[in-house]
Amino acid sequence: MPDPFVVVGGDAAGLSAASKAKREAPERDVVVFEKGRWISYAHCGTPYFVEGVVETLEDLLSLSPEEVDERGVDLRREHEVTGVNTDARTVGVDGPDGQFEQPYSDLLVATGAHAVTDPIDGHELDAALPMHGLDNAAATRALLMDTDADHLAAVGGEAYVDRERVERCGALEPPETVAIVGGGYVGVEMAEAFSAHDLDVHLFQRPSHVLESFGDPIAERVEETLREHGVTLHLDTEVGRLEDDGSGRVGGLTCADGSTLSCELALVGIGIAPNTGLLEDTPVALGESGAVAVDEFGATSVDGVYAAGDCAEMTHAVTGESTWVPLGLTANRAGRAVGTTVARTDHDTGSDGDAGGHGGVSPADREPVGTVAGTAVTKAFEMEVGRSGITDLDEARDYGFDPVKETITTRSRSGYYPGGAETTVTLVADRESERLLGGAIAGTDRAAVRIDTVATALEAGMTVGDLERTDLAYAPPFSPVWDPVLTAAKVLRGSLED
Repeated sequence: MPDPFVVVGGDAAGLSAASKAKREAPERDVVVFEKGRWISYAHCGTPYFVEGVVETLEDLLSLSPEEVDERGVDLRREHEVTGVNTDARTVGVDGPDGQFEQPYSDLLVATGAHAVTDPIDGHELDAALPMHGLDNAAATRALLMDTDADHLAAVGGEAYVDRERVERCGALEPPETVAIVGGGYVGVEMAEAFSAHDLDVHLFQRPSHVLESFGDPIAERVEETLREHGVTLHLDTEVGRLEDDGSGRVGGLTCADGSTLSCELALVGIGIAPNTGLLEDTPVALGESGAVAVDEFGATSVDGVYAAGDCAEMTHAVTGESTWVPLGLTANRAGRAVGTTVARTDHDTGSDGDAGGHGGVSPADREPVGTVAGTAVTKAFEMEVGRSGITDLDEARDYGFDPVKETITTRSRSGYYPGGAETTVTLVADRESERLLGGAIAGTDRAAVRIDTVATALEAGMTVGDLERTDLAYAPPFSPVWDPVLTAAKVLRGSLED
C-alpha cells in the first residue's frame, strides 16, 4: 500500500481530512478507522432530535458510508485502533475479522471527546444519560415515548443505532420529572427539549449562573427565560449522587447540601474530555488541557502524526496560546487543513530521508488550521445568546491584560419599526492597547448572529475604536443606525478614555 494516509475517527475532523486528501491526491490510499457505526453526524443537533424538531437520526448525518466510499476513501467502521507504534509507523486495529497492523505514512488522530460522568455517583443507572453521541440521543428519545411505541422506527437509523439500548429504554415508563445536571450549552438546550414533552424540568448548576462563560448579564437573561417557561433552576447547587429506585433505574438525586429531588430521568451534562488514551504509550505530547498539543498546521510532536478536532488543542486568537475549544467548525476546519497538507506531502523527498513526515512539503505549502476564539451560540426557547473571546475579567488578567468591561442594552431595530427587541451586549477590552478581548450578546431578535461581528474583530486583532468605526449595514427592519455591537463599542471606548 503506497504512502497510506490513516485516519483514526470517522466524524467531523477525520472525514474532512480524508475527503480533502483524497480529492487533492487521488493516487494516495486513504484509510479511515471508526470504532463505532455512526460517522459524520451533527452532534449539536441532538437536543433538537430529542425535542422532536428533527424527526429521525438520519437527518443528523452529513455523509453516509456509501457517500464516503464513492469519494474513494477506504472507510472501515467497527474497527477500533488500539495502539500506535510511531517508530514502525503502524497502528494496531481490532476489527470484526480479528486484529492486524496497519502501516501509515501520515496519521491523523481525530478521536474526539467523551462525556464526563464519573464525578456523579449513580451515573450508570438506567435513565441516567449523557447527551453525547447519537446512541444516547436515541435512548433518551425512546425513553420519552409510550412503552408500546415502535421505538426503533421512531428514532430512525436502524442500520447504525444501538438497538438493544433503544428497546431497553423504550420499555421503561416515560418520566414525569427530569433532572438536568449541568447548566452549560447542553443543559440549557435540553431544558427546552424536555419542556416540549411537558416534563417537570429541574436544572442543577454548581456555579451561580448557567452558561458561566457568557458572563452574568447574559446568563441572567437566559435564566429569566428558563423560569418563564417553567424550568426550575437550582443554582449554586452541587449534585452529589443519583439515587436507585430499587430496580436499577434513577429514582431521584441528592445534593451536596442534603437536599433531594424525586425524578425518573437524569441528564448528566457536566462536560466532556478529549479522547487521548490511544496515545498514552507514544511520544506524542499532550498540552496542559490534556488534549493533544499541535502546531499551526495540526502537526504533533512526532513526525508524520497529526491531531484535529475535539481531541486536539488550537491557538487562541486573543492570547496566542494553546487552548482546547471542542466545537464543530473548529474540527471541520482543522481536519480539512490537515488533509490539504498531507495531500501536498512528497514522501520521496522528505528531508529526513524516510517515508512520511513533513520534510517533503515546504512551510508555504502547508495549510494552517487557523485560530479559535471560542465563538459559540445557543438558545433557550426564544432567547438567543452568543459569545467570543475572553469575557471573564479574572481570566483576562491571568493572561496579562488590564481588562475593562461594559454592558449595554438597546433595541435590535429602529425604534419605529415593528419586531424589535431588547438586545444586551457585553464587550471587554485591554485598557493600555484598547484591543478588543471578547464579547457576549443576548436577545430574541436575531441576536446570536451578531456575535460574528465580534468574532471577526477578534480574529483581526482590532481595537475597540476599529470596531466602533466598522461600516455595518443599516436599514430599519434589520438594525438601528448604531447596531447594538457598535453602541457597545462606543460606550466601552468612552470608558477606556476616562
